[in-house]
Amino acid sequence: MDSLSRKRAQMPESTNTILNQRTLQASNRRLAELLRPGMHVLDAGCGSGAITQGIAERVGPDGRVVGVDNNPRLIEEARRRYGHTPGLSFETADIYLLPYRDGFDVVSASRVLQWLSDPLLALLQMKLAAKKGGKVLVLDYNHEKIRWRPSPPESMQYFYRQFLKWRADAGMNNAVADHLEELFRMCGLVDIAVTDQSERVARGDPGFEAGVSIWAEVAASRGHQMVADGYLTEEERSRAEAEYREWAREEAEEQVMYLLAVEGVRI
Repeated sequence: MDSLSRKRAQMPESTNTILNQRTLQASNRRLAELLRPGMHVLDAGCGSGAITQGIAERVGPDGRVVGVDNNPRLIEEARRRYGHTPGLSFETADIYLLPYRDGFDVVSASRVLQWLSDPLLALLQMKLAAKKGGKVLVLDYNHEKIRWRPSPPESMQYFYRQFLKWRADAGMNNAVADHLEELFRMCGLVDIAVTDQSERVARGDPGFEAGVSIWAEVAASRGHQMVADGYLTEEERSRAEAEYREWAREEAEEQVMYLLAVEGVRI
């Protein structure tokens, strides 16, 4: 099962459109609040480094930031885009086998555990990478609680149901956000705090078009993986993408993606 989840979690190049739009302040507000100059921070599952670079700017030249991802292509892109930033480095590493112990004030994973079949093992590795007294912070979704107003086209509703099934069949937890607090307790983390970071976009807001169009981008990227795996036909994928893009332009009023930040302290 783990090999299947790893295969499905691999980011096709077309997902860079989503990754590169993210910023620390807009995409991980709770982490931005925690950071202080001089901190040492590990960003696990850093992707192409957009948020990681923001972390480095926040902790400043006296800090140290390491971004790790198991995708060498993304690490190379992160180095190319942000490798000049003082105190920032990127390494290829497996979140299940992090090569760090007792080294970081904050260990963060943003929208990463949702792609894992064994999030508890990853969380244990993140805990061990933190200093005693350091914080572990995870930001993730419950995809089962998404809300749209009005409802999107049936073609996208079908795509979304199949997306959740494609993930669940590989052992991924579509509701992982609501299980994080329990996982933190199982790891022995203390002073656990949960904050709602749900992503709400409404027509007229800055960034509405990009926010609501995320599922068209998923259909244009992950959708091809789902077709290859037999969860959709190409006709169903392309119809969902096209009809959703039109709905986003003409009809969409609001989208809410349920997102929680959960943090705990290593003792």
